[in-house]
Amino acid sequence: MRKFVFPILLFLCVNLFAQVKTVTPPKPTISFSESLQAVVVTTKDWSAIQGTAQLFERKNIGSDWKAIGKSFPVVVGKNGMAWSDGLNELPSDTGRLLMKTEGDGKSPAGIFNLSSAFGTIEKSDKIKLPYTKLEQETECVDDVKSSHYNRIVNRNQVGNFDWKSSEKMLEVGAQYDLGVFVEHNSEKQAGGGSCIFLHIWKDETSGTAGCTAMARENMETVLYWLDAKKNPVLIQLPVEDYKKFQISWKLPKLK
Repeated sequence: MRKFVFPILLFLCVNLFAQVKTVTPPKPTISFSESLQAVVVTTKDWSAIQGTAQLFERKNIGSDWKAIGKSFPVVVGKNGMAWSDGLNELPSDTGRLLMKTEGDGKSPAGIFNLSSAFGTIEKSDKIKLPYTKLEQETECVDDVKSSHYNRIVNRNQVGNFDWKSSEKMLEVGAQYDLGVFVEHNSEKQAGGGSCIFLHIWKDETSGTAGCTAMARENMETVLYWLDAKKNPVLIQLPVEDYKKFQISWKLPKLK
């Protein structure tokens, strides 16, 4: 029996020390004024599921935004949109609108960094964002009490399994073949909403749990266009509110 003890202890020790024992702090949010790429999503109103996306780019922070390619259809949350609590300057009339919360079926409205990507394919030179290849152990934690709340983690690489609820990403299937993490609630406020992505849609009429989804060919275009060096952002608002804040927020001009 003793001959089995040492190998077992060695296995346990290797796994113990291989785990990450501390929670990775959130990355600093890049100011929109420093961005050179923007994915602009607009919908008819706050309750609309279907919307339109347009890519914009500028040469430097002092130049005008230029539309890239043609606009394309997207779907947002099954219950529409709600303001993100992470905005530095919320509009003064937001009191009449609900704020984004965990599990509300709404996509966040505002401006968000697009910091990293994920998928089932192997990393290639086409992908210019930090990339996570989904594995069986890859999860996005949506437990508001967890120290890993609103983070994509590998269950085998974190030492503190303090969550009771998470999205096992590989099990989602084709909709997560390609995706981009949206930095909503990067401060990880409990209940502020988590695991918001750009990803492939189920179909053109089905709303999401809070993400923004599109046809696979459009998701490929977005993913391969985004460049971490250009500080890309998602700008997402109902169209009337977009026009309302276009000048004060210095947003790209819609056609």
